Parts: sequence; C-alpha cells; structure tokens
Amino acid sequence: MDAGTALRSAEVRARSGTAGRVTVWAARAGLTARGVIFLLVGVLATEVALGDRPKQADSSGALAELAEQPFGGILLWALGIAMTGMTVWRLSEALFGSAGPDGRTARSRLLAVVRSVFYGCVAWSVLTFAAGSGGVRSSDDQSRDITARVLGVPAGQWLVGAAGVVIAVTGVWIGVQAVRRVYPEKLRTAEMSDRTRRFVDVTGIGGGLARGVLFAAAGAFVVRAAVDFRPDRAKGVDDTLRSFAETPLGPWLLVTVAAGLALFGLFSFAAARWCRV
Repeated sequence: MDAGTALRSAEVRARSGTAGRVTVWAARAGLTARGVIFLLVGVLATEVALGDRPKQADSSGALAELAEQPFGGILLWALGIAMTGMTVWRLSEALFGSAGPDGRTARSRLLAVVRSVFYGCVAWSVLTFAAGSGGVRSSDDQSRDITARVLGVPAGQWLVGAAGVVIAVTGVWIGVQAVRRVYPEKLRTAEMSDRTRRFVDVTGIGGGLARGVLFAAAGAFVVRAAVDFRPDRAKGVDDTLRSFAETPLGPWLLVTVAAGLALFGLFSFAAARWCRV
C-alpha cells in the first residue's frame, strides 16, 4: 500500500464510526444555526426597507432579537453551541477533506481552515453574548475599527484596499457559484423529491446571489475607504444593506436582497438535512 492510499484509508476510518457521527451532527447543528441567523437578518433588513428602524440588520441584531424572545437565553446558548458545531465540521474538512470531487485539494482544505476560524469567532461572540458578558458589537463598528487600525500601519492603505478587493471578488465568486449550481455536489439530492429539489434550487440560487451582492458591495466600500483614507467609509452588513435603499431603485433593491438572505437561511435548513459530510 503506497503512502497516498494509506492516507486515504486513514481519512475514511477517521470519518466513520463515532467521530463520523459527531461530525455529521456538528454539521447539521451548525447549518441550522447559520440558517436562523440569515433568516433573522433577512427579516430585519426587510423592516428597514419598509421604513422601520429596528435593531442592526446583521448578526448582532439577530442575537438581540433572539434574546427578547421567551426562553431567549436558552435559545442563545443553543445557537452558540450549534455554531461551535459548524466550527468543528469545517475543521474536520481541513484535516480529512470534504465531500465532492475536489474535497481533498489544498485549496479546499485552506478554505475550510478560513471557514473554521470565521465560524469559531461567530460562535465565541454568540456564547459571550449568551453568558451576559456584554453585547455583540455591530458589524459596522467592527468594520470601521479594523479599517482604522490597518490604515494606521505602514502600507495600511494598500492592505485595506487589497482586503476590499478580496471581499468584493469573493462576493462575485459566491454569486457565480450560485448561478452555476455547484451546491448540489455537497447535498444528497438523490434522496430529495422533485418538489424539494426545486425548493433547494430557488433558495440556493436566490440566497447565493444575495450573499454575493452583499459581499461585493461591502468590499467596494472597503476599497473606497482605502482610496479616501477614511475608515468611516467602510461599512458592515447593516450599513451595506441600508445603502441599497439609497440607490435609484430605492427600497425595492433592499427588499430583494433581504428576501435573498432569508432564502439563504431556508437553504441552510435544507443543507442541514441533506448535507454530505
């Protein structure tokens, strides 16, 4: 047995048995938690478009909304633990590879590392909020603070500009991937009914496009902050969403993007049920 075959055999063994079942449940819990957050952000953004001034239309606003519900503390702890599951799942993909034909490539593993770090930060912020250690800072404040710090270092203007380009390109990539319908590779579509597959297509494409537009716009604002050397030009999720209402299309563009984010929340629920792990 050569080294490559031995490594693949070890990965298969690691992904089976108790460890494999834990990873499956971690993935399902994490995807469900992601769906809750995106669904709430979509609802909050819709309220903004309709003229209300609710909480921040981002993850901080979603957590505040949950905290006000009956048994809000329990819901927040459950959400934080579930998001920790997402972190565990992405970390397992980095170590053992993910589903799909390119799941064991270096690029796929690196992307899994980035995702695990991102979702680890989200899980930590949710658990901190649930423990009563202060509120979660809005994405707008975080974006401006980080931009200000980076602009203050040597070559900071170039670093911020490069980061903005990466975020914007990521948004375009997310949108293109949604249109190309690459997500079925990660789902057990053969187990779905025709109606369910149509539902997944609508939510996957619509949700992916909305996320892509949001990322691309946020990246453009970061680039603008770098060019103008003004950290206040950078926008988080909430300010980026509100900026859509200031376009010639008015609030209808914001309603469309908000609906897309809610669709991505529903897609996440479907992915939790039929994901390949």
